[in-house]
Amino acid sequence: MKTDFIEELRWRGLLQDMMPGTEELFKKETVTAYIGFDPTADSLHIGSLTQIFTLLRLQKAGHKPIALVGGATGMVGDPSGKSAERNLLDEEALNKNVNGIKDQLQKFLDFNAGANGAELVNNYDWMKDYSFINFIRDIGKHLTVSYMMAKDSVKNRLENGMSFTEFSYQLLQAYDFYYLYKHKNCKLQMGGSDQWGNITSGTELVRRKASGEAYGITTQLIKKADGTKFGKTESGNIWLDRTKTSPYKFYQFWINTTDVDAKNWIKVFTFLSKEEVETLTAEHEKDPGKRVLQKALARELTVIVHGEEDHAAAVEASAILFNGTISDLSNLNDELFLDIFDGVPQHDVQRADIEAGTSITDLLSDKTKIFPSKGEARKMIQGGGIRLNKEKVESHELIINTSQLIKNKYILIQKGKSNYYLCNVN
Repeated sequence: MKTDFIEELRWRGLLQDMMPGTEELFKKETVTAYIGFDPTADSLHIGSLTQIFTLLRLQKAGHKPIALVGGATGMVGDPSGKSAERNLLDEEALNKNVNGIKDQLQKFLDFNAGANGAELVNNYDWMKDYSFINFIRDIGKHLTVSYMMAKDSVKNRLENGMSFTEFSYQLLQAYDFYYLYKHKNCKLQMGGSDQWGNITSGTELVRRKASGEAYGITTQLIKKADGTKFGKTESGNIWLDRTKTSPYKFYQFWINTTDVDAKNWIKVFTFLSKEEVETLTAEHEKDPGKRVLQKALARELTVIVHGEEDHAAAVEASAILFNGTISDLSNLNDELFLDIFDGVPQHDVQRADIEAGTSITDLLSDKTKIFPSKGEARKMIQGGGIRLNKEKVESHELIINTSQLIKNKYILIQKGKSNYYLCNVN
């Protein structure tokens, strides 16, 4: 079912800036619009989902999306929102990144939807044979230095210095818009709010060089409620590539969202209808402890990015962590087992000690330093606060041997309700 694209962005809290006349354009015709993706890595991360989903929302509303991978602009580096110049990539690394991003975008957009089928383009294709002299004669003369200097992406960097390479970026992006306007009838560019200056440079070039009308929309930059950067964890970015961020870790990022963020992100990062979101929110508020919004958010995104099977495995693995048995843990594949305990303190234990048999108090103190002394370990055991491989330790005289190893190489210690330790027996 087609939707009103602009209204969709509004109620989801995504719409930031919009050029006058944009809403009227959507009422008059099927709109072709594009968003650019910088190939700074060979995978996109969840910070890119806002723009990927914006293109997908556009397509679901009956319009035509173009995803542009910046093979040419990636050689320069976008200064928008950056406090320092990026390191320039060599051609081999850039091509690897471009191909990786292309593969990912094709998972989300429908390229076989007839008139509004998505297109994937690379600006290197139209820039590679454009000489510098011809470019500055044909394009550079249309935007004045004072116009370019007025952009926030430039003004914010003048104090610390900005190379001509970076200064020229907005001219290259403006030309992308002009090229797509001329060759693809693309009248709209979209992006995050930090792209407003680059987008308006493009609409200005279309006006001056082609005497045409072009438009721009920006979406809000997503932040966490506590002000910290969205999409970052202690271990780094949350990637869309499963080899960089496993489906389980991806699922865990969303399931651990705060209530405040979950209420916002359920609108931003899913395709659930307004009515469905309102129903889930009301249900969540009745009993926040059930984490209804977080579960819905994690489900929708894990299925979209990785698929139903990976979502089911992530849910099962999460349940095993809290309620599973040693048999459940043993049946997990090695990758998922280690994913579950990623970030859990780990200790190396000599296999010879386990083969000879070692007491639980010795393991907890001398062998791992989980407790500073055997006495403290014994006291915790007597209070019922220690579990070994999910089973409560009843006696401080328990002897650990190889029969108690998970997968013949791990021992899981739980102290209290939520403190886990993993022993690697080598």
